[in-house]
This record gives sequence, structure tokens and C-alpha cells, in this order.
Amino acid sequence: MAGRRGSNGGLGAEGPERLGDRLRRMFLKPVAEPEPGATSAPIRPPTEDELEARVRSMDDQERLLGVVAAPLAALIGILIGGDEISRATHSQVGTYYSLLGVLVALSVVMLITAVMRKRMYLGISLALYGLAVFNLHYWGFGIPFILGGAWLLVRAYRVQREHRDATEGPGGSGRGGGGAGPRPSKRYTPPTNRPRQPPGPQE
Repeated sequence: MAGRRGSNGGLGAEGPERLGDRLRRMFLKPVAEPEPGATSAPIRPPTEDELEARVRSMDDQERLLGVVAAPLAALIGILIGGDEISRATHSQVGTYYSLLGVLVALSVVMLITAVMRKRMYLGISLALYGLAVFNLHYWGFGIPFILGGAWLLVRAYRVQREHRDATEGPGGSGRGGGGAGPRPSKRYTPPTNRPRQPPGPQE
């Protein structure tokens, strides 16, 4: 009876399965156990040339962010500018036209920096665009650009730090990590020659 109930009703010897365990097993991918006798290959650290290439150019994921954000920023800028111009007085129309031009120009900068794979400049343009839109009280449009720009700037800092640690060492003094201890002083102090005392009288 207990065996049939466990096979049909999902109840085993340890009682009913908890809902949390069932959802965890459903949505989380189980960790694959290594095959017997198989050895995992060691993870090779990036070389100095690879780190230098990361500093100069961003990867495809970062580039995709800029390529998608640039036309979206231009569309949002046109919508915001048109809305502000329609509600502005006659004396404020010129100001909002200038603002519209700035937002569209920033979106063009995003596209150019994304195509040229310039990580830091793309992050700065995204953050500036988000701040401009945020100051116009369009928070829902400004916050994603601010977060995207901050993410790129943080990645740029980390890549540069990894490259600096690989080339100059963790202490930042000398190639190969030789900056752990204090540097020897370059000043040379010649030894002082003390006059030799004559031997005393022999008795």
C-alpha cells in the first residue's frame, strides 16, 4: 500500500515532496557530474596581449548594447523634445529645440562609439544622455541609460586594472609582480674609512 501510494501519488518513504524543492528542480539546471576518469582542463589565464586587446576594444555584448541603445535614444529624444516643444511658450521653443539637438547628437555619439568599440566613451555618452533625460523628469527613460553607462564604466575600470596587474604586478611597481616588497634605495653611501690605530707598545 505504501509502495503503490509512493509511485502514484508522488509520496515516498520520506513523505511528500516540498513545493520549494519541486520548483528548484524544475527551474534550476542540475550540476552535471563529471564522467569517471575524465579530468577537467585547467582554466588558462588571459595573456597580456589578450588583456591589452580588451582594453582597446569592447566585446560583442557591450557593442550590442550601444547599437541597440543609439536608435532607441534618438527616438526617445525626438518624443521628449516634441512633447516639451508642444507645451512650451513662445520664448522657450528655441531652448527645447536646442535640447532636442543635444539628445539626438548624444544618440549619434553612442552609435559611433559602439561601431568603433570604444567602451569608455560609450559609457560616458550613455550616462550623460540618461542624466539629461532624468533631469527633464522622464525618470523611466533616463534610469536605464544611466545604469547601462555605469555598467560600461565599471567594466572599463576592471579591464584596465586587470591589464595593469598583469603588466606591472599587483603592487604596480615592476613587471611580473616584483613590487611586493620595498624598493631598494638608489642612493649610494660610500663607506667611511676609519684611521687605523697604531698597535700599543709591546711589553
